[in-house]
Amino acid sequence: MDHSPKLLVLAVPGALLAVVGGLALTGSLAATDLLDPGPFVRYALPLARTLHDLAAALTVGLLVLTAVALPGGRAVEGEARTVRTAALRYAAVAATTWLAAAAATLVLTYADVAGTPLGSPGFTSQFWFFLTDLDLGRSLLASALGVLVVAVGCWLVRSLTTVGILAALSLAALLPLGLAGHAAGTNDHSLAVDGLVLHLLGVCVWAGGLAALVLLHRRLGRHLGDVATRYSWLAGACFAVVALSGVVNAWLRVGSWDGLLTRYGALVVVKSAALVVLGVAGWRQRTHVLPRLAERPGAFVRLAVTEVVVMGVTFGASVALSRSAPPVPQTASGPGAQLEALLGFPPPPAFSPAKLLTEWHLASFWFLVAATLAGSYVAGVRRLRRRGDRWPVLSTVSWLAGCALLVYLTSGAPALYGKLTFSGHMVQHMSLTMVVPPLLVLGAPMTLALRAATARHDGSRGLREWVLALTASPWLRFFGNPVVAAVVFAGSLYAFYYTGLFQQALLTHTGHTLMTAHFLLSGYVFCWVLVGRDPGPHRPPYPLRLLLLLVTLSFHAFFGVALMSSSQVLAPAWWHALGRTDDAALLADQHVGGGVAWGTGDIPTAVLAIGLALAWARSDEREARRKDRKGDRDGDAELAAYNERLAALARREE
Repeated sequence: MDHSPKLLVLAVPGALLAVVGGLALTGSLAATDLLDPGPFVRYALPLARTLHDLAAALTVGLLVLTAVALPGGRAVEGEARTVRTAALRYAAVAATTWLAAAAATLVLTYADVAGTPLGSPGFTSQFWFFLTDLDLGRSLLASALGVLVVAVGCWLVRSLTTVGILAALSLAALLPLGLAGHAAGTNDHSLAVDGLVLHLLGVCVWAGGLAALVLLHRRLGRHLGDVATRYSWLAGACFAVVALSGVVNAWLRVGSWDGLLTRYGALVVVKSAALVVLGVAGWRQRTHVLPRLAERPGAFVRLAVTEVVVMGVTFGASVALSRSAPPVPQTASGPGAQLEALLGFPPPPAFSPAKLLTEWHLASFWFLVAATLAGSYVAGVRRLRRRGDRWPVLSTVSWLAGCALLVYLTSGAPALYGKLTFSGHMVQHMSLTMVVPPLLVLGAPMTLALRAATARHDGSRGLREWVLALTASPWLRFFGNPVVAAVVFAGSLYAFYYTGLFQQALLTHTGHTLMTAHFLLSGYVFCWVLVGRDPGPHRPPYPLRLLLLLVTLSFHAFFGVALMSSSQVLAPAWWHALGRTDDAALLADQHVGGGVAWGTGDIPTAVLAIGLALAWARSDEREARRKDRKGDRDGDAELAAYNERLAALARREE
């Protein structure tokens, strides 16, 4: 029996019912505000938000499941061969619904915030101001534009590589929403925003993937077990992310056990209970249903539909929660309130060398990235060892050291003092660009993934297949070109610091996160081109690589010298907002930062040069051994032919 209609009949009304119940509980449907947008907006906004969230989750789930789990192509037979086509058709409809709901949410949110009924005088002009000048409007607009790209792409494309790109874009379209809720204005908003973003991503992949699996289960046939098992691993990781980020968000907004007795706390309890139910259901699926899926496919579908219904109710409760006032005040107070609001975390004490090890503030996003990278790498090494294969210990040590240093640079003293002084920022930046990438590159993660991951034979793409697709992609051939990598590595310094990008990265949490990601990736690609052992595009000979290293880092040194001799303060609005208005002192600190930029290039340059020399020597040794083996096989035919040519030349001269 096909239970897909139950998904649509039960989940959506259940979610909408939860919205209405939650809003009734919080009193959000009552016209109590001085600026009342009218009953239509009060009722329509939560319904539009719920439809928006459900459509977003289904779109993300369908695209992610298609990209990493669904079979296809000539490797499968029967109806399962067309399962990708069906998934993309469903995704196109879901993305179009998501786009319509995003547009409606955008208009209704403005009306709700401004307290202006739809169609009132001046509505259009003020709405445009909301979209272009206010953070909330810009965030919602950025998300809607991302959804537009995804929706158009779902209707037009069919290649699996493009589906993977669309899946990434659909997740990216969720990121601006982290700035559009309670998190953007909370105490400790850097942790709150990271927690909300991780929560959104985890929920959408988890809930949307399960809904997609229910929609497609009849088309999968005998492949249902494999796809469900792949999804199960993904769902387990998402459950952990959702649970941890939910605890962080609740802690920031509820504050104490007494906070659970408030109306906001009651909704938190409802969501927590639903999460426990879903966790138990997922454990039962994995331990009792999946092992006997071939004999009892109906049990899997019934339990999955029940989970989807609970998830739909949870989505509705989340919308009601977003329209409720938390018990903990979400704005800082006290003498350091303005500084804390700017930094996004409580300001650290005055700097001293001892503070380098004692001052910490968790950057949950980068901590999760580093923990995932380290855990996946260790799991790959263990799989090789269980198989009887060896993996270099130094590569493992290098990779784990890079992950640990990434956590320290984004959550430790360099991250805290890096937003208070330019010299501290430059310490963090140069370490992220010049120290972490070589450690990660020497870990050879792509080679490990290709050796440890299991190859698939049903036309789907797992980790191994995506790594192979990446190494052969035109994008990697372009950005992996040594000249392009060098220009991006050195040129982005000048483009970032001598434009408004630097100040924007300091003013916004999102800008700072993107800055960190860019300099990590640009440093990684540059080091990988020079000394990487992972497969990829053709690299130039070693003498040219050494020349490229010296030329590129010369431009890097020029950047440091330019900062040391600069006469204009960079990002003055940020430093002045922190209360540092002495431009002479700011300029002196900027000169110190230039010295950091100039001096930190020496040690990484020497390390990379030594690595190049060692790789060059090993390459010559491998080539010599290859020629020796060839000579043993053919009796030194190449040498004999060379001697014969010399003898022929000598006879010709005589």
